[in-house]
Amino acid sequence: MDSPRHQTDSPSLRVSFPGGKRVNAEWGSRVIRTDQSVVHGGTGTAPEPFDLFLASLATCAGFYVLSFCQTRGIAPDGIELVQHQRFDERTHRLTHVELTLRLPPAFPERYRPAIVEAAAACKVKKVLMDPPEVVVTAQVDTIDDPGDHEPGATMGSPAVSTQ
Repeated sequence: MDSPRHQTDSPSLRVSFPGGKRVNAEWGSRVIRTDQSVVHGGTGTAPEPFDLFLASLATCAGFYVLSFCQTRGIAPDGIELVQHQRFDERTHRLTHVELTLRLPPAFPERYRPAIVEAAAACKVKKVLMDPPEVVVTAQVDTIDDPGDHEPGATMGSPAVSTQ
């Protein structure tokens, strides 16, 4: 693990529960809305959280592909990125993700290996390949303590934690 002096915190992401099966994440001035599908008890008004997770990988790789093309003056027209997922039948756990770049015939041959490398350099993929530690805690705020705290701060009633 990196020493604390090599780690930086990013702004906090806050989650709210606007009703039904909807869960929103507020990141700065942006709101990322999620809902469960009708099959899962929601209204299907937004993607499910796991769908956003999968889409984040594909769109991240897509951004790297787009940047690659823009840097070299290559029009991205006709380029398609397709993501396929496989799940374990018993556990339903994600076991395999494959990203396929479909390039038009006019795409320069000399850049074909490099654009694949660019897509593979996506930050979301890198995090999946070397996952961070995820810690879940609970705290009970007191009336005098509204709960706007830094991670790891102690206050209120004793916390519960799991990793």
